[in-house]
Amino acid sequence: MPPLCKSPRTAGRWLAAIGWALAAATILAGPVSAAEPVRLEVSVTEVGRYERVDFSIGAPAGYDNPFDPGEVDVGLELDAPDGARLSVPAFFYQEYERRTVPRSGRPAAWLCPVGEPVWRAHFAPRQVGVYRAAAVLTDKQGERRSAAVAFRCVPSSGKGFLHVSRNDPRFLEFSDGTPFFPIGQNLAFIGETQYVDLTKAEEIFGKLADSGANYLRIWTCAEDWALAIEARKSAWGRSWHWEPPLVPVPDGPDSGPRPLCVHLAAGAEASVTVSPSHPVALRPETQYILSGRFRVEGKGQVQIEVGRLGESKLGEGGPPRRWTDWRLDFQCPAGQFWLPSVQLKLEGKDQAWLGDLSLREAGGGPELLWETDPNRPMPGTYNPVDCFMLDQIVELAERHGIYLQLCLITRDLYMDSLEDPESAEYGRAIGDAKRLLRYAVARWGYSTNVAAWEYFNEMNPGLPTDRFYAELGRYLEEIDVYGHLRTTSAWGPAPKDWRHPQLDVADAHFYLRPSDAGRLHDEVEAVLDRAALLRRHVPNKPAKLGEFGLADEKWRPDPETAKHPELVDFHNALWASALSGTSGTALYWWWDRLDRRDAYRHYRPLADFLSDVPWTTGRLRPVSAKVAEDRVWLVGLQGPDRAYLWLFNPEASWANAVVRGAAPSEIRSATVVLEGLADGVYRVTYHDPWTGKTLGESSRPSRDGQLRLTLPDFSRDVACKVVPGRN
Repeated sequence: MPPLCKSPRTAGRWLAAIGWALAAATILAGPVSAAEPVRLEVSVTEVGRYERVDFSIGAPAGYDNPFDPGEVDVGLELDAPDGARLSVPAFFYQEYERRTVPRSGRPAAWLCPVGEPVWRAHFAPRQVGVYRAAAVLTDKQGERRSAAVAFRCVPSSGKGFLHVSRNDPRFLEFSDGTPFFPIGQNLAFIGETQYVDLTKAEEIFGKLADSGANYLRIWTCAEDWALAIEARKSAWGRSWHWEPPLVPVPDGPDSGPRPLCVHLAAGAEASVTVSPSHPVALRPETQYILSGRFRVEGKGQVQIEVGRLGESKLGEGGPPRRWTDWRLDFQCPAGQFWLPSVQLKLEGKDQAWLGDLSLREAGGGPELLWETDPNRPMPGTYNPVDCFMLDQIVELAERHGIYLQLCLITRDLYMDSLEDPESAEYGRAIGDAKRLLRYAVARWGYSTNVAAWEYFNEMNPGLPTDRFYAELGRYLEEIDVYGHLRTTSAWGPAPKDWRHPQLDVADAHFYLRPSDAGRLHDEVEAVLDRAALLRRHVPNKPAKLGEFGLADEKWRPDPETAKHPELVDFHNALWASALSGTSGTALYWWWDRLDRRDAYRHYRPLADFLSDVPWTTGRLRPVSAKVAEDRVWLVGLQGPDRAYLWLFNPEASWANAVVRGAAPSEIRSATVVLEGLADGVYRVTYHDPWTGKTLGESSRPSRDGQLRLTLPDFSRDVACKVVPGRN
């Protein structure tokens, strides 16, 4: 990997290291060869429509930053069957081997790199017929092209990518016009230190699919506590307590930025633990080389310890400003799959500096201690393990029919730069974000199960982000040939974002807290209040609640939810949001609570009830009805000749039925008069929202635009479906 500390003889390389990108520096060496050709191989000669085709691209090595298309731009040019020319970006890729191996007493995903990184491209054809593709590489040497390869696209059962409906822009549909209504939740933090790791995610995806759910919101921007494509992942500290043992290199260049290196000093700073956020996978019975450079002042020595696998002492004193290479060879024993604790200890009263810390297999291969480099630029590099984890998650979604909203950009890397749209910092932030989006489109954009790119989780709604979203939106229109949905979120109401023409989906977050009790009495009223706010600002655009839950005043989980096994609040919010006029269910936040309580069973009754709703063709609007029983909430949608209703007894709210323990009274023989339905005979069915069972069915006439219903007795809630029947 690139140097952390260098001798004065190579000080000039420090400046280049500032712009260094992680993966390239760990595996690429030598000058770029202008003579080396570009090669292209296609994985298949025939593929189904909307299915993935993989391309391997042989390209020159030696670039400082393969993630920067300004330095090296690699992509595909495809001639489609209709004669259109398509451009698809390629991506720099590190393969990993995955196993499930015990770690700290629990199963863990063992992710070990395989071979050297390579260039890849993915593509999902949307037309039946023959495609021709060529790889194109552009760098300072100019443009080079590969020979063309061909493949055939044949019909398949795929429905295509998700888009705003052409018939009704409030809702979503697939490329073939099939309507799609998101039913799901958040599963934001996925990582080895989280409640949900890759193994747990596999289990949850399966349960969601079996229960009728179809949508998840996932963070790929979780800093160093979970999955984050572009975020500081450091072996020298954590974001929540960032006090790394790093200082500017003592003999770096006299001008310009000075790179950082590790510093050891007598006292509290004499010992440092190398602690990557990702556990480092080792291969049993394999020889490894731990190496680097060091400099000591005075007579100090540095002790290097790799658990019980090996140790070495560095330095016997010497002239100041002298940097020396070191290496420690050790064997990983049989049955050991993880790098043990690596300790750096200063012996003596002086000080020492270390750099170039590297761990590789003795036979060569990719860098394993990429998190030890403090000089990889953020933003600007993409974490290889996290990218591979997201590969796995997208493939999980494809297997289980789950559609993903990926929250991409690590907010705190960008937020301070977005205060002045005319500033250079603002422009650089746009450039950095474009590069990240390009990588995301190249690597995961092929998947029809990627529903939406979400730029930020909860950006400051007061910042002038209009230019940022406009430029990113237009950029995606150029490079994302699949036309994925675009959205973002803010930590408060953000009407300017909801209405932004380059944002396809309006997204609001809301947590019901005790301080809301004076205005919002329960979770149903809270959902309907936020749904109404969204629809006031975006009456003709997809809109939904991207986060919802019960919280205390500091936005933590409501402590009562930890005491009671009931999921009343989740159930009520799910049904209220589904028929509120928004474009999907509220995405509940506390996913660990849902999993521990096996909440997935609540999805099936709702999914079955909604399965035949004509979202994009039914001309749906808020229900027009009168309920004889004043205390009953009526939530619903109706079209000219149908209606979908959910009736709720407020006494069955979370606060009343669970926290206060008051049993809801029974609602008997309540009547509802629906208005605005075309005259005729209708089939009316009643459903238990908790079990999905049919409670009754009848034929009812609508005369003079009115249809009268008598509800079955209920104490909590009941659902009703009114559709045309036989005359």
